[in-house]
Amino acid sequence: MIHGKVNAYQEATIPLQLRGKNRQTEDVEAVIDTGFSGFLTLSPALVVGLRLLPWGTSEFTLGDGSEAIFDVYIVTLLWDGQERDIFVLAAEGGPLVGMSLLEGFRLAVDVIENGAVTIEAL
Repeated sequence: MIHGKVNAYQEATIPLQLRGKNRQTEDVEAVIDTGFSGFLTLSPALVVGLRLLPWGTSEFTLGDGSEAIFDVYIVTLLWDGQERDIFVLAAEGGPLVGMSLLEGFRLAVDVIENGAVTIEAL
């Protein structure tokens, strides 16, 4: 089970541990974005810092309906006690967890400041 909390902006957040190409680790706080169909976004600076392996590019439709092309990388993520290799989009802003990463899991959020966020396998 994964535990997080709701921040002062009413965003559901969870801690993530990422592992880069040279096995270096980075702990980040990620916001859950149920409108994002991908796995995870990370800033370009973090992608470079972790020396992530490039995979290619992918086109996504943004919330405003516009289309954007993102560079895609592969990162190793500690998820529910297991290491997983997942796709990451390089995008400005903080880390975002998308619905592809949550597939097969139940998400529960107590939407109050410091409310509980729990993710558990189905």
